[in-house]
Amino acid sequence: MRYNLFVSALKLLNSTKNHNLLVVNVRSLTGAAQTSDAVAPATRLPPVEAENPGEEQRSLHVAVIGVPNVGKSTFINNTVNHRVCPTSAKVHTTRKSSSAICTTGQTQLVFYDTPGLVTQHEIRKHHLDQNFKSAYRHAIQHADIIAVVHDASNGWTRKELHPTVLDTLKAYSNLPSFLVLNKIDALKSKRTLLDLIKTLTNDTLTAGKRGAARNTVVDPLAKEVRLNKRETTWSHFSDVFLVSALTGSGLPELQNYLVGQAKPRAWKYPADKRTDSSPEAQIVESVRARLLDYLPQEIPYNLKCDLEYYSVEKNVIYTSVQVQCPTTRIERLICGEGNGKLRQITERVTSDLVEMFGQAVSLTISTVSKGKKTAS
Repeated sequence: MRYNLFVSALKLLNSTKNHNLLVVNVRSLTGAAQTSDAVAPATRLPPVEAENPGEEQRSLHVAVIGVPNVGKSTFINNTVNHRVCPTSAKVHTTRKSSSAICTTGQTQLVFYDTPGLVTQHEIRKHHLDQNFKSAYRHAIQHADIIAVVHDASNGWTRKELHPTVLDTLKAYSNLPSFLVLNKIDALKSKRTLLDLIKTLTNDTLTAGKRGAARNTVVDPLAKEVRLNKRETTWSHFSDVFLVSALTGSGLPELQNYLVGQAKPRAWKYPADKRTDSSPEAQIVESVRARLLDYLPQEIPYNLKCDLEYYSVEKNVIYTSVQVQCPTTRIERLICGEGNGKLRQITERVTSDLVEMFGQAVSLTISTVSKGKKTAS
């Protein structure tokens, strides 16, 4: 029964274009067979002011976790429909927890963007702060539900959850959690998605009741053998969502689901607030994120970015960021011939900040090495 429902839903996926994939989650599988062939995707819920202030407010706090580079920040940005979290193609773009807020009607969704779950070895390799690992714990402790973002496009790692993710889910098993299979636009085989869902959830989700596990008789001998094998799945996900955070496919239904899970209580933030990060912090993190994109290998991880100046005059943001380089050779690499690369980076960050703040931005990025300063 459940297999047929999955197949029906996946047939619906085949009937849509790649850039307009329909989300499939366990909650909606029961009604999949009743839908028509032409399925229109759900409309994204826009952040709006409260229409009826007298009505009861609702909110939901969501901790978004996962290993580095699975698309957590992109997932949050496109879910709230606003650039809040800096993104890059390299790992460890997010180094501290921050909140992204989306208010629609009487419901406020608060997403906690967390650093990728790492080992002690990775902390040393990428020059991360020792409190890097504690950032996600702080976020989860303030959350109502955990979203586990998993890269479905990576053929090497997609069939198992990382040990750090599993350890986190076990440590906070009192909280409900759901699985977000991201980057499904990179997959051509819908059968692969079906097998992936079954594998990662340990085949415990049912179509009839969200989060209900199949009743099975446990073989003591099988359990004893399994003790020697590393766990790679989680049997307690309440839902699975198939999305492409980059294109936005699948995100509207996921947002609708979260709105439905919201709890009656007063909002934590004003309706027009997008994030709890200061503009100064967002500027510095945006510069650092683009340095990760433009510089090779481990070089950008050895740089330090500091805000030199920030001011808002006549609805224009004037700001300056200094990049401290460990050697003059690296400084020359950042600047490029005739400061060409530094100008490219400055233009790209400026574009990001205009999108982020919704107003004009005048940005200067300077580099310094051994007391010698160069400006873009």
